[in-house]
Amino acid sequence: TTITLHGGKVRNNLHVKLEGEGANAHALGLFLIDKNQHVDSYTLIEHASPHCTSNQLYKGVLDDTSTGAFNGKIHVYPDAQKTQAYQANNNILLSDNATMNSKPQLEIYADDVKCSHGATVGQLDEDAMFYMQSRGISKNETRLMLMNAFAGEVISTIRHPALQERISDLVSKRLRGELSRCNNCAMHCHD
Repeated sequence: TTITLHGGKVRNNLHVKLEGEGANAHALGLFLIDKNQHVDSYTLIEHASPHCTSNQLYKGVLDDTSTGAFNGKIHVYPDAQKTQAYQANNNILLSDNATMNSKPQLEIYADDVKCSHGATVGQLDEDAMFYMQSRGISKNETRLMLMNAFAGEVISTIRHPALQERISDLVSKRLRGELSRCNNCAMHCHD
């Protein structure tokens, strides 16, 4: 699991090769960026043996003029029959000037597999916002609740309870703007 809360330019690379029969991998990522920050996530999961499974879920929340990229590939070798591989990249743009480039890919050379991939890039759900606001929840609190729920899908997979709680707290603070500047940062990406 990769969690990116800050950084001028960040590149997360993940390469997994499933070589043992029945092997599995879960790859998850979350990034929350603003100003002119840039995050690239590159994943390659190779299914080299039969009966292997992989699940990828990468999510991003982008604001201001930030830019994100997801380039994920699932490669299934000819001998990797009975492979199950899933890949999803979901993103929320909070600004008209934020940019997200998503390229989920499947490269399949076996014929008995279950594989899927997909990507979404959009804004916060206006219907959900309207519903919550009609129940007396402020617009700002509604936005925070929806973004925390969006990020929570990745955070909830962290198995260590203390770490999960710490990451959840940091993400909530970041979404509220409490961590929008890095202390003692030499990169000046927020200027």
